[in-house]
Amino acid sequence: MRNISNQDRANVLVQALPYIQKWAGKTIVVKYGGNAMISPELKEAVMSDIVLLQLIGINVVLVHGGGPEISGMLNKIGKESRFINGLRVTDAETIDIVQMVLAGKVNKSLVQLLEQHSGKAIGLCGLDGRMIMAEKKVSGVDLGYVGEITEVHTEVIENATKNGYIPIISTIAGGYNGDVYNINADLAAARIASEMKAAKLILMTDIRGLLRDKEDENTLIPVVNVSEVPSLKREGIISGGMIPKIDCCVEAVRRGVKRAHIIDGRIPHSILIEMFSDEGVGTMFY
Repeated sequence: MRNISNQDRANVLVQALPYIQKWAGKTIVVKYGGNAMISPELKEAVMSDIVLLQLIGINVVLVHGGGPEISGMLNKIGKESRFINGLRVTDAETIDIVQMVLAGKVNKSLVQLLEQHSGKAIGLCGLDGRMIMAEKKVSGVDLGYVGEITEVHTEVIENATKNGYIPIISTIAGGYNGDVYNINADLAAARIASEMKAAKLILMTDIRGLLRDKEDENTLIPVVNVSEVPSLKREGIISGGMIPKIDCCVEAVRRGVKRAHIIDGRIPHSILIEMFSDEGVGTMFY
């Protein structure tokens, strides 16, 4: 920023004004994960983006995962990480580690980092105020304590935003018999966004967005109507690990979220580019 003239700075602010007016007072839910959560430089960029959005009157809710940290801790105690269809097999010992790492170390380190950027943050998890309730996920194989969301209560989140805090949420959920469940962070973010009637759901990933050709980043599809998703799946354009992410976007939009986005968290300040430009970044679902 040091090399930018005062005139250019003024121009940037003037161009941002219509977007600031458009989003002020609205709620956006950001699912934070991937490389943006690992690289120190990208972490710093995300935190400064979020503080800036809050300062101009946007209610930001940050939902995070922590897969690599969980795998790292399991590795330390000599336990192998196992995945089936992209979901972590979570036995009784593993759910204890998941709860410790997500609701403890990862969550509180993000709170501290945001506070270091002069933000006002509060760390929450799905157990607080019965925020996320779940039942055991039933699938062909027993995944252990992997949950299917049954209810989302947003009172605790809304109280935090009303009092000027940025809620940072780790996605473990409570069961009806006292169990704790591991919840996919994309799914949790989508449900929280829909319950809060958010204007936007933003999923940060390690790819440009939805590509027509997976091998060519220049084939980005910038805008998708949710009605087009089934045919894109049939054509094989939506496949593999993109299927659950895009299903989350579709569900959020169908449940009342105005726009859902898959954006590239490897691009510094990708959240600001999405919020304050017509072109945006990544793929938008509406």
